[in-house]
Amino acid sequence: MATIASTVRTADDAKLLRFALKQDAIGSGANGIVYLAVAAIFGQLFGLPAGLLYPVGAFLVVFAAALVYLGSRPAVSRPAVGVVIAVNIAWVAASVELLVAGWFPLTTLGVALVIAQAVVVAGFAALQITGLRRTAC
Repeated sequence: MATIASTVRTADDAKLLRFALKQDAIGSGANGIVYLAVAAIFGQLFGLPAGLLYPVGAFLVVFAAALVYLGSRPAVSRPAVGVVIAVNIAWVAASVELLVAGWFPLTTLGVALVIAQAVVVAGFAALQITGLRRTAC
């Protein structure tokens, strides 16, 4: 029976995985900072309450920092990347739920934002999954 290592050790093996983590960190961190800085303006522009954008922004900044840390380690933890993928999939599912349930009076721009973010986050998850598969022993 083949075993799967719990860490990815070589730079070549982890190149795509590290790239995916870095891009996710940049996107998450940038969104988080913007949400924290201009939540009230974004709330009006997109139809989302500022009271939601502040904690989401804080989460994204912390998530981005964790991604930077994870991707910078000499050995990338496969279980930790699995958690990152799960969080990204949960974000996509929550985005769909937000649109379907109609929890907030989203503007057209707000709907476009939610869809765009869901597509980008799904792309990050796909890259991370592919990166893990390429590094499987």
